[in-house]
Amino acid sequence: MRIGIVIVAYNAAGTLHKVLDRIPEPFRPRIERILISDDASTDATYLVGLGYGALETGLPITVLRQERNLGYGGNQKVGYRWAIEHGLDVVVLLHGDGQYAPELLSEMVAPIERGEADAVFGSRMMHREDARRGGMPLYKYVGNRILTAYENKVMGSHLTEWHSGYRAYSVDALARLPLDRNSDGFDFDTQVIVQLMEADCRIVEIPIPTFYGDEISHVNGLRYAFDICSYVTRYRLQKMGFGRGDLTFATKRYEEKIGPESSHSIVVDLIGQRTPRRVLDIGCGDGWIATRLKLKGHEVTGVDIEEPVELGTAMDRFVKADLDDGLPMDVGGGYDIVVAADVFEHLRDPMSLLAEIREALTTDGTLVASVPNVAHWYPRLKFGSGRFDYDRRGILDQDHLRFFTRRSFTRLAAEAGFRLVSVRPTGLPVEVVDRGGDTPQPGQRPRTSTPRKVLRALDRATLAVAPNLFAYQWVFELQRR
Repeated sequence: MRIGIVIVAYNAAGTLHKVLDRIPEPFRPRIERILISDDASTDATYLVGLGYGALETGLPITVLRQERNLGYGGNQKVGYRWAIEHGLDVVVLLHGDGQYAPELLSEMVAPIERGEADAVFGSRMMHREDARRGGMPLYKYVGNRILTAYENKVMGSHLTEWHSGYRAYSVDALARLPLDRNSDGFDFDTQVIVQLMEADCRIVEIPIPTFYGDEISHVNGLRYAFDICSYVTRYRLQKMGFGRGDLTFATKRYEEKIGPESSHSIVVDLIGQRTPRRVLDIGCGDGWIATRLKLKGHEVTGVDIEEPVELGTAMDRFVKADLDDGLPMDVGGGYDIVVAADVFEHLRDPMSLLAEIREALTTDGTLVASVPNVAHWYPRLKFGSGRFDYDRRGILDQDHLRFFTRRSFTRLAAEAGFRLVSVRPTGLPVEVVDRGGDTPQPGQRPRTSTPRKVLRALDRATLAVAPNLFAYQWVFELQRR
């Protein structure tokens, strides 16, 4: 593979040459390019880099001097763009202050070369006693462990250290990440880890020695801790549907609600216990509901704008149509049950579709529908703070054209000729707390994380006390009048 090394340097005139000297002789012929990126140092770092590159060392060195200080993250962005532009396969991040061991370059790239990893992190915490022996200050050691524990808990990961700057990446993996959205500060490294996990990349750790010399730390510890904790928390909230969704770039915009107390599961429970009927599932998506109803003996016809991938096993018949244009003629009528899970909020004219659904039902037919609750505390909080902006998913999904409360949808259905049989609130989709986190090995039962357990208990309690305020969705059972 074409291996490149990016050395980020700031005021490293006294250490840069030592870092380059320590690159092992057997590894040097394997290096395609080395970039030394001087982040507008106030000392002679740039000149040291140029001077070393002029020596007969066998190292293919390129030296860049940034005209202004880009920050630790900004300097890395330059290096990774350089690696992508030069067609490298692997890029290793080194620091010009000598804190990380160039002697382990071969070990750092080996898992990527073997096809076992997309990123390799050098961890000073795999053998924790070595970190203190290597001179890591006690406050940094304790802070590192506390922050790593929090990040692992929120992300469902098992890294021994989130805060090492010794890293090797597959350049293809880096090219898939929206690195330009990341901070230019020291929290850049944490953001890359989150992005790797979001993109389902494989991360491997190897133990590295700890070395603390006379280098000056430019990290504001409290600010750094706040930034990284808020970032991973914001990511997890966005997985649940709260926020713009810019951090969940690899997550499907629309995911089936498969938790036992989710709206889709409630719909299946409502219908599945009945004797087999003719069911029309409009807005069927990938067919999660249709498949389960079919397994319970129901005859299911699905309607959606896109054909499901597993069409044959998902339902008995499928009709492709845009529901904004109404029910297609091919659907016919005489259905005992119509399912409209998360449909009406996407329509320009939900009243017209409700009227057509009524005509497609038998005289005593049932409509089972779910809609998001705009009276939930989250939209109220946003509106109350003067921010009416859409999210990538969730209650304020950017594709939602209509917003409903329990009362407004009941009134709309009544005007279309339906009477209310039952209505049930659903809580937060806390099952997505674990998405993108801990993946069980084959044969293992999926584990429920502690944050998920706590959220579920809290959600149930608040839902029982104030359903209008805490219902994430409403599931309606309506009968034709």
